[in-house]
Amino acid sequence: MASTYTIVGLGNPGDEYVETRHNMGRMVLDAFVKKNDCADWKEDKKLKALVSSGKAGKNKAVLIKPETFMNKSGEALFELVKSKKLKVESKKINGEKRKTMENLVVIHDDLDLPLGKIKISFNKSSGGHRGVESVIKAVKTEEFIRLRMGISGETAGGKIKKPQGEEKVIDTILGEFKESEKLELKKTIKKAVVALEMTIEMGWSKAASLLGTLK
Repeated sequence: MASTYTIVGLGNPGDEYVETRHNMGRMVLDAFVKKNDCADWKEDKKLKALVSSGKAGKNKAVLIKPETFMNKSGEALFELVKSKKLKVESKKINGEKRKTMENLVVIHDDLDLPLGKIKISFNKSSGGHRGVESVIKAVKTEEFIRLRMGISGETAGGKIKKPQGEEKVIDTILGEFKESEKLELKKTIKKAVVALEMTIEMGWSKAASLLGTLK
């Protein structure tokens, strides 16, 4: 039986933010839509989001770009949960009843990873990411899939160059990629689209195990 995944690309609306590091989630979703011949983006005023749809394998995908600023990204998902178009399941895990959303994928930038690095994870904390914090608050669980996109620099020795201090963090995430980074950015987005397709087709765990094979 086919499953339906809800895919959310985090970022900020507006032309001035299109190519900023904080918009990595939206960049990946736009590339997925272009590659997979998805439906045209349509504005959903109730969700305060742009919505599209498509497929990967036999499974369907509902694609969402929140049109609110990053720290209010969860508003669209709150409306979907409220209308029961996005279901929160209850499962017993180690004898404890917990809420889980195994068909929700949130794509977002991650300062803890260097540009070029992608991770697929499940049931993680927000790590201080305000967009992810907003999503967690809206769906009332951390148990959903993340496609985490690295945006930090690296030293010549391969160590991550993560900005320190709130001002430098803001400057970094709202800054655009350097010309020297754009080829790597293009390759990373292409790889992320394949990772997203695998997640929709075969589930996050299998996709995560195959992520290292992607080039």
